[in-house]
Amino acid sequence: MTTSDAFGFSGEAVRTAHDIRSDWARTGLRGGLYARNVDTGEDLGFDVHVPYALASVSKLPLALVVLDLIAAGELDPAQPVALVPGTTTPGPTGAALFRHPSRIALEDLLLLMLSVSDNAAADAVFALVPPERVTATLQGWGCEGIVVRHPMRLLYEAAAAVAPDDPVLALELAVRATTDGGGHVLPTLDVAAATSGTAAGLVSLVERIWTDDVSVPAATARLRELLGYQVNRNRMTSELAADSVAVSTKTGTFLNLRHEAGMVTTSTGDRIAVAALTASTVAARSQPEADRAIGRAARAAVDVLRL
Repeated sequence: MTTSDAFGFSGEAVRTAHDIRSDWARTGLRGGLYARNVDTGEDLGFDVHVPYALASVSKLPLALVVLDLIAAGELDPAQPVALVPGTTTPGPTGAALFRHPSRIALEDLLLLMLSVSDNAAADAVFALVPPERVTATLQGWGCEGIVVRHPMRLLYEAAAAVAPDDPVLALELAVRATTDGGGHVLPTLDVAAATSGTAAGLVSLVERIWTDDVSVPAATARLRELLGYQVNRNRMTSELAADSVAVSTKTGTFLNLRHEAGMVTTSTGDRIAVAALTASTVAARSQPEADRAIGRAARAAVDVLRL
C-alpha cells in the first residue's frame, strides 16, 4: 500500500490516517479504518470499502432489526426464550457458559449479546429473526456494505471442520490462508460466504442510528442505550476513557479478527462514528498490543475530528 490509500478532510487528517495504518502494520495488523464527525461530515480513513468477516459485530445490525420488530409489535420484548446447555452456541461469556436450563426474555438476550457479546444469546435471537431477514431489512433501509449470512454457531463449526480439536491450527489457517481477493479456506472468513461488512458501511449505519435516520426512534434510542453497556473496554475505550467521553460500540473477535464499531460522544457535543476492522498477521491468540493499536487509532481519529 502507498500513502495515497489514506485520506482525510485536511492535511492533518490525511497524516493521521497514514500514521494509524503504519502503526497497525508495525503491530502486525492489516485492516480498514473509517471515522466521521456526524455533524460536520469531516472524515478520515483508509481501505474503508474493503469487506471483512464481521464476527460479533454482526450482533449490532441484528439488534437493530429485532428492536425495529419490537417497536412494530411483531415481537414481544418480554417473550421468554429457552436456553438448554449442550444445544446452545459456544462462547466465552454469558449464557454460553450456563450449566442449567434457563428462560430469558428476548430483550434481555439483546442486552447479553451486546454487553458481553454472548454467542448463545445471539443465536437464540437469530432463531427468531434469521440472518436472511436481517440482511433484507438492512437492504430495505438502504444500508450498504453489510451482509448478514449466518448465525454465530457457524464460526465455530467451520473452524472445527478444518482443524478439529486444534485451535492453534485454526489460528494458523486464519492467518495464512487469506487470498488477496478476500477468499479463505474457512468459509466464515471468506467475505463471499461470511457475514461481512466494510468500515464505511458500519460508520454509515452507526451514524443513522444516532440521528434516528433508520428504523424508528424507539428502536434506535434503545440500541444506543444497549451499546453503552459493552463490558469489553480493551480497544477503543482503552485510549478514550474519560468522564467527558462516552464510547458506545460493539466489538468482534474471532481467530485473528479484532474489530470495533460505534460512536464516540464528547461532553462538548462531538459525535464521531468510528469503525476499525482488522486481521492480525500474527498467529497468537493473546495480542493486547493489537487491541491497544485499535484504541490508539480511535483516539487519534477523534482528536482530529472533534470540533
